[in-house]
Amino acid sequence: MGKVKITQVKSVIDRSIKQKLTIKALGLRRMNHTVEHEGTPQILGMIKKVNHLVKVEGI
Repeated sequence: MGKVKITQVKSVIDRSIKQKLTIKALGLRRMNHTVEHEGTPQILGMIKKVNHLVKVEGI
């Protein structure tokens, strides 16, 4: 997979520590913040763990 654009669409308030740390590891800082990453298996695994908090678009 090529690059992916990840946007945080829900808050991490009242989420588990693991989910908060995964969002932070993806480079997301706040609501509606968008980052781009290569579609590596590690990144895709992190996205899968917090898919209810983010929106993902392929580039």
